[in-house]
Amino acid sequence: MSVLQRFEKRLEGLVEGAFAKVFKGVVHPVEILNAMQREAEAHKAILAGGRTLVPNRYVIDLSPYDHSRLAPYAAALAQELAQSQAEFIGEQAWTVYGDVIVEIERGEGLDTGMFRVTAEVYTGGDVAPVSAPAGYDAGPPAYPAYDQGGGYGPPPGQGGGRNVRLVSGDGRTYPLQMGSTVIGRGDQANLRLPDVGISRRHARLDFDGGQVVLTDLGSTNGTMVNGQRVSAVALNPGDMIQLGTTTLTFRVDG
Repeated sequence: MSVLQRFEKRLEGLVEGAFAKVFKGVVHPVEILNAMQREAEAHKAILAGGRTLVPNRYVIDLSPYDHSRLAPYAAALAQELAQSQAEFIGEQAWTVYGDVIVEIERGEGLDTGMFRVTAEVYTGGDVAPVSAPAGYDAGPPAYPAYDQGGGYGPPPGQGGGRNVRLVSGDGRTYPLQMGSTVIGRGDQANLRLPDVGISRRHARLDFDGGQVVLTDLGSTNGTMVNGQRVSAVALNPGDMIQLGTTTLTFRVDG
């Protein structure tokens, strides 16, 4: 039985078939799961050691009408979607950082029956979303400490410590802290750059002490690493990041 078939089977018994009534004539959960699987495929990034990293956080924007109808069942649906996506990722032998997370939100401007899926690598923060059940293993840890190439520091709590930073073309230095750093020109960005070619929330850097993963946040002009447009990629020392007209070099010292 495929992941989609198992998902449909679980939905049949969920809240006594309420989903069938809620989604009659509008967006259906299987369509959402299909889109999530496509997003994982589209945002694959190859890590050192040959592992394939895919997003673990999926934000589902529903039209205001669909969202209002779904509200009583949103938590249960998010749980089922997260579990099924984790199963799919595990079957592909892909890697994720932490649990698979699904959030269902109201998407202004979407017509009834339409939805939008946004996928990203999520390493933690203030959000408390619904995730796959504890104990479900969707694959090996995303950021092992590499002794020979591809790594640049021990994981948290294992000693060492290196200076991980970005250096701009004019010599300005931006140290990276553990966790997530959003780059952009808007007020919500942690690292603000005065470049009109950069989106308000352009890209995000996730640093867990062992690796830094750069993720484009759906920017207008895209994110380039060493001349190649990327959606998500693990950075190596010396990589050149291009955002708008700004070039940042990824440096690791110590």
